[in-house]
Amino acid sequence: MNVRRSILIVDDHQSIRDPLATFMRRYDFDVDTAGDGLAMRQLLKEHRYDLIILDVMLPGEDGLSLCGFVAEHIGTPVILLTAMTDQADRVAGLEIGADDYVLKPFDPRELVARVRSVLRRGARRRADDAAQTAAAPEALTEKRYTFEGWSFDLATRELQDPGLSPVPLTTAEFHLLRALLENSNRVLSRQQLMDLTQREGAAFFDRSIDTQISRLRKKLESDPRQPRMLKTVRGDGYLLAARNIRLAP
Repeated sequence: MNVRRSILIVDDHQSIRDPLATFMRRYDFDVDTAGDGLAMRQLLKEHRYDLIILDVMLPGEDGLSLCGFVAEHIGTPVILLTAMTDQADRVAGLEIGADDYVLKPFDPRELVARVRSVLRRGARRRADDAAQTAAAPEALTEKRYTFEGWSFDLATRELQDPGLSPVPLTTAEFHLLRALLENSNRVLSRQQLMDLTQREGAAFFDRSIDTQISRLRKKLESDPRQPRMLKTVRGDGYLLAARNIRLAP
């Protein structure tokens, strides 16, 4: 039996969001709609969605800011609706956490295909993670890194600061921190980090690594502008120079 997936459509034009919601319900999606960021945030407090379709140009808080919030705190896949034709602007949306984008005006059938594609990629990643956990449970139980008072558990994906407070990580930040810890005190280029963190179907660019490093610094460093642990090696890449890095059971 097919499980109905829940979608949130956020667009300030009722003439777009209501017909799109009706169209997507024909494809067995459960659909809610919101006209701005405030309504979107309220719905996210009340419901958990499988995917968000998010217009970039919204009144008040724009779609890019909302996309960054979702990537940082919720992790729900996001497809951006955008009239921006400049490639740099579209890449910026992907770097901030979007899973895909669709240019306006769009064919709703194409959007349905993009939604299904993003949902399939997410299902494959979850299946891969579950398979890895089932295949090597002993290895996972031994994968808890400690460094300078921090604790990073690979099995539960939990990061705790030296005060034992949990620090939320996005999926991209989790994979990036793991790659850095597994290659501590070694300079890694952007390309190497992309190779170590990229999962099937995920979109990565050189500068997206810079964005994720910047976000990770804000969580690890007391002064992200003068990082002590997560350093930039000009012209070469990045280096995790934390002290006392250990694997603990």
